[in-house]
Amino acid sequence: MTITDGHVLHVPMLIDGKDVDSTDLIEVVTPWNGQVSATVPRGDSPHVDAAVAAARTGFESGVWARATAQHRIEVIRRLAQLVGDHLEELVELETLGNGATVRQATGFHIGYVAPHMEYFADLAARFDYEIPGPRTTFPTLGQSSVRREPIGVVAVIAPFNFPLLLASWKIVPALLVGNSVVVKPDERTSLAILRFARLALDAGVPPGVLNVVTGTGPEAGAALAAHSDVGKIGFTGSVPVGRQIMRLAADTVKNVTLELGGKSPAIVLPDADLDLAADGLLYGGLLYSGQVCESMTRLFVHESIHDSFVARLVERASTIVVGQPDDWDTDLGPVISAESRDRILGYIAGAVAQGATVAFGGGVPEGSQFSRGFWVEPTILTGVTPEMAVAREEIFGPVLSVLSYRTVDEAVALANDSEYGLAASVWSRDNDAAIAVADRIRAGSVWINDAHQINAAAPFGGYRQSGVGRELGPQALEAFVETKAIHIDLSGRRDARPYDVLLSHAD
Repeated sequence: MTITDGHVLHVPMLIDGKDVDSTDLIEVVTPWNGQVSATVPRGDSPHVDAAVAAARTGFESGVWARATAQHRIEVIRRLAQLVGDHLEELVELETLGNGATVRQATGFHIGYVAPHMEYFADLAARFDYEIPGPRTTFPTLGQSSVRREPIGVVAVIAPFNFPLLLASWKIVPALLVGNSVVVKPDERTSLAILRFARLALDAGVPPGVLNVVTGTGPEAGAALAAHSDVGKIGFTGSVPVGRQIMRLAADTVKNVTLELGGKSPAIVLPDADLDLAADGLLYGGLLYSGQVCESMTRLFVHESIHDSFVARLVERASTIVVGQPDDWDTDLGPVISAESRDRILGYIAGAVAQGATVAFGGGVPEGSQFSRGFWVEPTILTGVTPEMAVAREEIFGPVLSVLSYRTVDEAVALANDSEYGLAASVWSRDNDAAIAVADRIRAGSVWINDAHQINAAAPFGGYRQSGVGRELGPQALEAFVETKAIHIDLSGRRDARPYDVLLSHAD
């Protein structure tokens, strides 16, 4: 599935192992030139019904759910190998829709997928599907056991920024424990997920066990979240959509895992290595043009080092190469859409109107290569105060807000003064001091002298409105099972059982 210049690719949905199309199409617009490069079907409620029915049939048939755990592991390992074999193709499909640079997509977006799949497969090899429970002696001798069984049909709703990677964090654990899955990608970034689903068929995942419905949130996503035959929803995206999914799930009391937004703080302590912190926070805040949920966008810098740190930050920011994503020398590409660009520029203008200063960037890059597409310069704002929108709201763009603090207590209070709690970082030469600060920050991940350190063996998720539940980590598979207790009486004695509470006159 190689894309050639000027060719508009069309990729159907995958339902029950078959290509499914629609007369109504969604255009995939490439962010660096604003041109339509592909189309996908505009799936709707009937398509969701068909996909869920296929998933339910596949689950109840037992072809996957009752296969041995070893068989499922072998299939997933084959799929991981196919992902590696098709790395360049998947990178091309991913970047076509979301504009990530080829260097970043190869290293992160797609490059992480196969290793994370292998981690999940290793977990599955050690997963206990049956655990001996307690033995009872009263009122009779008995034995219990605990079984962990697949939920049934799992819905996965994926975002635009890391579509295949974040979808795989849900799809792969769900499949490994025997569930069937229906995926609804972001309509702008469906291509790599559609290819992944077809590779899954090649690897041996049975038809109907993994289905992909393309479409918008209101048309396809809402129908999937509300569907009565879906037992679990895994979602990554914005807080407002996460709230809506929770409301829809409530009608049928579905289990949900939600990874939502962030406004991650970084605290730069007075003894920090300023060169390391400047480079680390440009990476932490500007990776993928700031379109990362855990981006370090609130930089709290001690007043004694504020000016020196900002000078280093600006100096290093001036070396960032903004350019075409298919160039390996490019550091920063476009944002996802014209709407995102305009929103980001609006935040910058609003901050300036409130008294902030643009220390670097602040607009659209100059040059003919930026005349098309959706571009925002890497931007550094100083003079930001805690009540400003740029210090409180998720911008999802390449904008760093620098705030000054006097005491560590003040910095921690400001860091925690947020509706979010996804991630944070602390920068210091003193690990003990940094850990003491990290202990006080209410966030799901806190990195010391680092950022974006996503380790498959560590749980990932947020406090407060940054989400519900965790992904990755040693318990990654447990989010996709139901727990059942089975008790067997071993006494063989009717007279020793407490039936006479109800049946005292039965004889």
